[in-house]
Amino acid sequence: MQLDAYTSYLSAILAANQTEAGAAWLHKQIASLHSEKAFYLAFSQVPRFVGKQPLYLTVDQLAEAAQLRPGFNPGLWTVDQVARTLLLLKVPHHNSTAYSYLLNELFSVADLSELATLYAALPLLPYPESHRERAAEGVRTTMTSVFDAIALNNPYPHDYLPTEAWNQMVLKAVFNARPLHRIYGLDNRRNAALAHMLIDYAHERWAAGRALTPEVWRLVGPYLTTDNMPDVERLFQSSNELENQAGALALAESNSPEIKDMLSQHADIEMKIRSGDFTWQSIGERAYKA
Repeated sequence: MQLDAYTSYLSAILAANQTEAGAAWLHKQIASLHSEKAFYLAFSQVPRFVGKQPLYLTVDQLAEAAQLRPGFNPGLWTVDQVARTLLLLKVPHHNSTAYSYLLNELFSVADLSELATLYAALPLLPYPESHRERAAEGVRTTMTSVFDAIALNNPYPHDYLPTEAWNQMVLKAVFNARPLHRIYGLDNRRNAALAHMLIDYAHERWAAGRALTPEVWRLVGPYLTTDNMPDVERLFQSSNELENQAGALALAESNSPEIKDMLSQHADIEMKIRSGDFTWQSIGERAYKA
């Protein structure tokens, strides 16, 4: 079963990142998960006995995670997140209703760290379809650490959120200056409604004399029309190199022949696109560091 594969993987990376005492404690807790009370108590006590230190993962271990579950990336997880996710995978239950009840009880009393773990673990948990409402709730949070847990390096939103909730998540990431390049499946779920909302937002920012992350145009490119030509020209005229690059990539991805023709007027940038000198990933990484 896939859940067994997740358990084996998490157990292996945890073994290399925790103490013998922590491993012994967790093994005992997993063996004693015979009641809801035992599960909730173990879940809350994890940091005390296992620790909260960052994971140290190899390139091969990260690649294995992505093979097990496309989009799964525990590179920024901590030891307690792994241990708690193992408890979530091991807790006995009879069906999706019983499992949802356990999760809802946890969510109702969880602190920030526990909430982040629960949202980050969603793509690995059983009955994924039943967690859609919970994920949509995470998208609405005002707590950055919790929002990041559901929105960044997490394949669950891409795979299960309806379009309205997905768009809300991306818009919130833009509003709160979160790194869009860390949203899994961003290109796959581009849509016209989201593009139009982001164009309107760009106009509002510009009118207020405020900056806008160049990553926004990654979501707009396929939906550019001749009405947006002044927007693209503004990007090319910017003194910000990343905006120049974003404008070029947006043009390259446009479905409008008239819009694409603008790119030929910037042969130097067009050549850099062809040679791979910059990508949406590189723009996002540089923009977020800046």
